[in-house]
Amino acid sequence: MKKLLFIYNAKSGKARIRKYLAGIIDIFIKSGYRVEAYQTQSQKDAMAQVQKRGFEFDMIVCSGGDGTLNEVITGLMISEWYVEKRVPIGYIPAGSTNDFAVSIGLPKNMLNAAVTAMNGKKRNLDVGTFNNMSFVYVAAFGAFTDVSYSTSQELKNILGHKAYVLESIKEFVPTIQSTYHITAVANGKKLEGEFIYGMVSNSQSVGGFKGITGRDIGFDDGVFEVTLVKSPTSPIEFQEIITSLLTGKRSKMVLRFKASMLKVYSEEKIDWVVDGEFGGSVKKAIIKNHHRAINMVTGEK
Repeated sequence: MKKLLFIYNAKSGKARIRKYLAGIIDIFIKSGYRVEAYQTQSQKDAMAQVQKRGFEFDMIVCSGGDGTLNEVITGLMISEWYVEKRVPIGYIPAGSTNDFAVSIGLPKNMLNAAVTAMNGKKRNLDVGTFNNMSFVYVAAFGAFTDVSYSTSQELKNILGHKAYVLESIKEFVPTIQSTYHITAVANGKKLEGEFIYGMVSNSQSVGGFKGITGRDIGFDDGVFEVTLVKSPTSPIEFQEIITSLLTGKRSKMVLRFKASMLKVYSEEKIDWVVDGEFGGSVKKAIIKNHHRAINMVTGEK
């Protein structure tokens, strides 16, 4: 009988999994697996379990928020055994935002997501590294980073997408004082300037904001979408930034391009957020795309 490792974070999404745990495991069993369920005990526990024991299983399914998925993917990326045994990964989203899950078509209902993990389409997807840290869908710094992750998805749903973005930006207008003088190198070109926000992504949404990452997004195309927002010097420029982020309209204030590698240098340390978690404070960030590095089950048709 095939063996499945089910790793879940019982605290994610207001502990929703406790209601569905028995049903999820039953779906796995009826799909022909012998299931071992493991509840994470601490930060990076999921990563450690995958690295240590993942090779023993024919499939790994995880449930939690973006951070839990990040840990599982990181565990795979640092495991020597994964080069030869590319165990497929299923994901049952349980967090409040679940950007990447939405992007690859996974259902919000946990039981339906379990069915998808068993019957969905397997694809080899890109994975990123931020210095020595793996990430699934985003590495970002700057003014709006905390806004998207500090507000519940429920509030975003109540306000609506555009209304929420506007309210968030209004709240931060008086506090946008931090600008970051950076030098960015990508695609053989170098740019230097003052920016209030930067993002490298592989997702259709970030922080629950759909469309903010750009268009024509491919999860296995070997490149990331890069967004750099210049520091505004007037209310007009700030309004131009808002319009560009909301609509995707081109603007000299918002630089967008694709790259397989991005290097960011600064004289002062910059705080980065990686898959919704603190990624470190660094002066040098090397962000790489690892083309089709993981085998993951998606909800795509």
